Amino acid sequence: MADAARTVEVRGEHPYEVVIGRHLLGELPRLLGDGVRKVLVIHPAALATTADAVRADLGAQGYEVLLAEVPDAEPAKTAQVAAFCWQVLGQADFTRSDAVVGLGGGATTDLAGFVASTWLRGVTVVQVPTTLLAMVDAAVGGKTGINTAEGKNLVGTFHAPAGVLCDLAALESMPKHDYVAGLGEVVKCGFIADPRILDLVEAHTEEITDPVRAAGSEVLAELVERSVAVKARVVGEDLREAGLREILNYGHTLGHAIEHVERYSWRHGAAVSVGMVFAAELARLAGRLDEEVVARHRSVLTALGLPTSYRGDRWDQLLAAMRRDKKTRGDLLRFVVLEDVARPVRLEGPDPALLVAAYAEISEGVAAPRGLSLG
Repeated sequence: MADAARTVEVRGEHPYEVVIGRHLLGELPRLLGDGVRKVLVIHPAALATTADAVRADLGAQGYEVLLAEVPDAEPAKTAQVAAFCWQVLGQADFTRSDAVVGLGGGATTDLAGFVASTWLRGVTVVQVPTTLLAMVDAAVGGKTGINTAEGKNLVGTFHAPAGVLCDLAALESMPKHDYVAGLGEVVKCGFIADPRILDLVEAHTEEITDPVRAAGSEVLAELVERSVAVKARVVGEDLREAGLREILNYGHTLGHAIEHVERYSWRHGAAVSVGMVFAAELARLAGRLDEEVVARHRSVLTALGLPTSYRGDRWDQLLAAMRRDKKTRGDLLRFVVLEDVARPVRLEGPDPALLVAAYAEISEGVAAPRGLSLG
């Protein structure tokens, strides 16, 4: 194993390792396991050079490696792109003993997991996330998905990977805004389960917001490890989102709606940042959360450079998008809220007036509409 690597085990029906460190590609054959001979590496165009390096490295060890270049970010998560990957697998005669590697950000790993889960009803997938968001969220947990015109991740499966390689060296070349957006999911893990994450973020804000410095930082390595451990504990008990796993959606109900309304031009972590503040305000107005914790949401996220407000004139569109959220049951909206740091609970069917009031607290520009209902 690579020097100084950290390993988090994800338990459950199909246990696997998440390896966190630097220069980890040598670990890939071990995670692929015995018997694999053909490997399809799914990657965005921006990582063509890295994909070539993976192909050369695996090829030197006897694997037959094919590359599938897909669009970058959310445009990769379509039925058409998935069909292209299936075509590559079919033309290369991939069998159930072969494997897929997802190399890239969260959209790529979501797509790769979906393709692997649906080819021959499930083949091995190893995820190699190259963005902070993918390392702490998308690549871990076994949720796969593609988008439709109606919303994000509405088509998908649960398919645990055989392993995940979080190579922190990849973060050095990330655009700062993309990298910082990933910190939104790190902060989420702090609020729902691990207060030490929040303490580290507050104490080392300058260090961890510079991707070049952070890539070699032990503080960031600990933050990634702790965030992955939060998710590992949850998905180890609840792979298929039967109950406990819902806490990982803190900030996501409104966050996903913002992404949809903005046609996915917003970064996921930025949308979730706004969504967390909305959820905190909703919990405060419902009498469940102290103002001090709400203020901490704003101070932590603002210090990182993440947004905490959104346009006041978009409530009707956001409400329509939230109705289509996977957590909604019929017309009953469900939110994950906090009663304190590391004390998440579910809030079902809040009063429409409460929702509007909470949205008013995060609105900017045009005032939030008043009197809108769920009916």
